Amino acid sequence: MAQKTQGLNRGWVWAIAAVVAAFVVYFVYNSTRPTVAVTAVKVTRSDIVSTVPTNGVVVLTREFQAHAAAPGVVDQLFVKVGDMVSAGQRLVEMDASDARNRVATARATLQGAELGLKNMEGGGSQDEQLADRNNIAAAQSDEQQAATSLAALQKLQAQGAASANEVAAAQQKLSQAQMRLSQLQSHRTQRYGSGDLASQRAMVAQAQAGLAAAETAYADVDIRAPFAGTVYTIPVTRYDFVQDGALLLAVADLTKLQVKAYFDEPEIGKLQAGQPVTIAWAAKPGLAWHGHILKAPTTVTTYGTRNVGECLITVDDARGDLLPNTNVTVTVTTQKRTDVLSLPREALHTQGTNDYVFRIINGALVKTPVVTGVVNLVQFEIVSGLKEGDVVALHSTDGAELKDGVRATAQFQ
Repeated sequence: MAQKTQGLNRGWVWAIAAVVAAFVVYFVYNSTRPTVAVTAVKVTRSDIVSTVPTNGVVVLTREFQAHAAAPGVVDQLFVKVGDMVSAGQRLVEMDASDARNRVATARATLQGAELGLKNMEGGGSQDEQLADRNNIAAAQSDEQQAATSLAALQKLQAQGAASANEVAAAQQKLSQAQMRLSQLQSHRTQRYGSGDLASQRAMVAQAQAGLAAAETAYADVDIRAPFAGTVYTIPVTRYDFVQDGALLLAVADLTKLQVKAYFDEPEIGKLQAGQPVTIAWAAKPGLAWHGHILKAPTTVTTYGTRNVGECLITVDDARGDLLPNTNVTVTVTTQKRTDVLSLPREALHTQGTNDYVFRIINGALVKTPVVTGVVNLVQFEIVSGLKEGDVVALHSTDGAELKDGVRATAQFQ
């Protein structure tokens, strides 16, 4: 019995010794293994926004450009660049002398063509019709005389006082007189054929078009604003001679603008109509304009050295201080999450398709898989894997690599 008790005591001794040895080994290991100083943060709740920036050009949606309707001299300029104008307000006036002369010439041409058509439809001019009446009257007189002469000869022939040849000659003379009268009467009513009339009517239509064009050009001498807006360019000065079609000035409604933006190919898939946009112009630092995507890119084109998708953005709060054709920076908000668990972006590590962070638990780094949501350049959303208040390492203070199980001392950011 004593031997048995002695054996049990010896077993307890060995067990206690093993436990003590384990504690010693653990203490020695923990006291000798390296410790990494890290910057740490706690998981908190915040709003996360994902954006895509790019460049763009401001374009107009309502613009009026005044062009010279014909070569001429700028006679008057009633506005200057930057002026606000109302609908119908005078903008510029060209020298009207040439335009008036062109209207007068076109009107005379039309009157001549219309008179020619009227004469054709009436059987000729007054002189021609007078000549026709005189000729017909003379032919009628000749016919009457021939008929009287024939009747007299026929009576004499019946009495034996005129020969058959004399009667035949009188009959032939009457026939010739009747034919001449018929020809003159036909010529009077059928002087011009359908082809002649069609040709003259075409000349009238052409003259009418010429007069309309001349009158339009004359009206364009006095140029007025078709709508309320701002004069944003005047490339001419008073007394300048300009060619046909030259730009005189341009007016735009600067409260109705769009931006044509160019997004690099990898970003196109993030864009959708309606997404909010912030617009900045380097010429006016501190100011910002806002809008939304009107039309997302539908194709990829080459823009300089870039493959881009062209996107049309409507400026919702244009105030007249954003000028057309200027280069701007646009930032599209593609995603926005409010009151979600989040961490700084530098806390996120990726291996293959797996995301993870290093939590600090009991003074050691613990590799922890996470599922992320919205990610931007600054922070990321935590969908699962962490809870609010968890302590996560960002980076070591001396550049050492973070590893699972490494002892760590946290310095909170």
